[in-house]
Amino acid sequence: SLPTEKIKLPKEKRERLVKFLPLDQIEKLLGTPNTKTETGARDRAILETLFSTGLRVAELAALDRKQLAGAKNKTEFELSIIGKGSYPRIVYFSERALYWIKEYLLRRTDEDDALFIRLKGPTNAPLRLTTRGIEAIVQKYTKAAGLPVLATPHTIRHSFATDLMTQGVDIRTVQEFLGHRNIATTQVYTHVTSKRLRDIHKKFHGGRKLEN
Repeated sequence: SLPTEKIKLPKEKRERLVKFLPLDQIEKLLGTPNTKTETGARDRAILETLFSTGLRVAELAALDRKQLAGAKNKTEFELSIIGKGSYPRIVYFSERALYWIKEYLLRRTDEDDALFIRLKGPTNAPLRLTTRGIEAIVQKYTKAAGLPVLATPHTIRHSFATDLMTQGVDIRTVQEFLGHRNIATTQVYTHVTSKRLRDIHKKFHGGRKLEN
């Protein structure tokens, strides 16, 4: 057998950190756009949709108006999309997300297919917002809201998943919501909820009151 000093132990995998916003910071972010303007109404609709659905930024950018035609007289709506890796899933629009999408669309005067369009820029370029454009919008409002982290659309997606996990939704269901093929990709969120459970146990469990 090898001497102990020559035995190489497997390196521990570096824990992947999930950056997310707690619910109070999400609420602050969503309420930051000035919805009296067309730009503000669009941006509120984008932020609400990201948090309601957990969409990836590319999935959000690819949405067309006609996909939400069936939501006209509804307060909640579910939509089947083809996501990353051609993996189909259902995403759910909350009442508030639908409200702001409708408010934004009421102010549109163009006939472009895209759900979310740019409101400035060259007239000969496509109107559909790019993923970079959406990322810039999210970062603009995280700065304006004075949040401690510079959030991205993916941060909001993480926040969506973390909120579900902390509410007790099982990991397989969260996997479905996110469109992850591999459960290992979703398991990163258990680190967040495990810490929360430890904190709750420490604060509330009666065993802490027992004397040695």
